[in-house]
Parts: sequence; C-alpha cells; structure tokens
Amino acid sequence: MKSSALGLFLLLLAPPPAPAGDGALVVDKAKRSVTIPCQVAPRKLPHLDKTFPIEVIATHAYREPKGADVRGQKAHETVVIIPDSIKPSEVHKALEQLGLKAGKPAFGERVTRAEGPEVKVYLETPGQPRTPIEKFLTDTKTRKPLPALQWHFTGSAVKQPDPEKDDTVYGADFTGTFVALFPVTSDTVVQTNLTMKEEPLLKLETNQSLLPKEGTPVKLILEVK
Repeated sequence: MKSSALGLFLLLLAPPPAPAGDGALVVDKAKRSVTIPCQVAPRKLPHLDKTFPIEVIATHAYREPKGADVRGQKAHETVVIIPDSIKPSEVHKALEQLGLKAGKPAFGERVTRAEGPEVKVYLETPGQPRTPIEKFLTDTKTRKPLPALQWHFTGSAVKQPDPEKDDTVYGADFTGTFVALFPVTSDTVVQTNLTMKEEPLLKLETNQSLLPKEGTPVKLILEVK
C-alpha cells in the first residue's frame, strides 16, 4: 500500500471525536459545527528573541523538538493553542461527520490555492458571543482589521517522518497545526484562500483590545458554511 493511501486508511480507523464535555471536542450536528477548547496563545516565546507575525490560527503548544515530535512548531505565530489531548486528525474526522469531504491544502508557491468545502471560523471568549476570527487580527501596517476570508477544509498532507521506514502519519498530527492563514504548511486541517503572494505584504498581529489575555480559556468554532 502506498504511503498516502496508508495514511488515509489509518485516519479512517481513528476513534470518533469525544462527546460533549469539559475539555472535549464537541460535534454539534444540528448546528453543523465543531467546537474546540483552547487557550489564548503567548505572542512571545521564551526561546525566541522577537515576536513573529501571525501566520496560523490554532496549534498545539510549543515544546522543544525531540526526535520525530515537532508538534507546536508554529506556536510562535498563532492566536490560540489547543490541548495535546485533541489531535488535528480528530478535527478532520469531526468535519467529515458533518458531511464534508476534505479538499487539498496549498503549500508554498507549488500549490498556490487551497481547495475544499468552505467553513466559517469563530472564536468564543468569556462573556462575549462567538466572533469571526478575522476580528481578532489587525494589519500592523494599516492598523485595520483583517477582512473576511474564505476558509477551506483542506485536510492535511500525509507525512513520512522517518525516510528509512514506510510508516506514515497525518501530517498535522506530526506538526500540531490545526488552522493556517497562509500556505506556509500543508500540515493543517483548515486553510484560507490566501496565497504566498500575500504573505510578505500582510503582517498580522492580534487585536489586543478584543482578544483576552494570554492563557484565557476560549473556544474555537468551525461551522459548515
């Protein structure tokens, strides 16, 4: 069996998302949404000498890479971090439960545009109704909010962590990235319609007047458009 086929086969065998409950991923078939518990991410990581622009929305928290474990590698440029107990492949499976079929992620200049059914991305913060994720981001040059974007359920590329072995993994489980703004990675579940042409022009920062302080529990919501 080819590596890509094996990776998808293993994904299909993954257990279904956890039922509703504190700290669990919640699939609401009536509202056609997936709710993911998370926390507001730090904007400056201790091991880095500066703050980097936002390029993804949700990842696992940073940990020092050990062997094949590189989860959280985009945590220096994210809005929220999701607990390790929830895997990107579980979010993929949850969106499939809502009737969606993954498309194809973009990556760099080679595959320039993400493909897949559209979803809406919201953030629910304490005391506030869910808000489009774009409202939590501003352009550092213009100081204006990020305009509304298209978000696509692309699904992740399949990775072969060890070139000496045939074992493959769902790429986003390997890197810990859930939602990406730019095609800086194909190891994600959801991507926007932005391309790498916009990446050097659009430098984003969190809207500190709207986003709660670092570590605040919040909820990321993916809703079928």
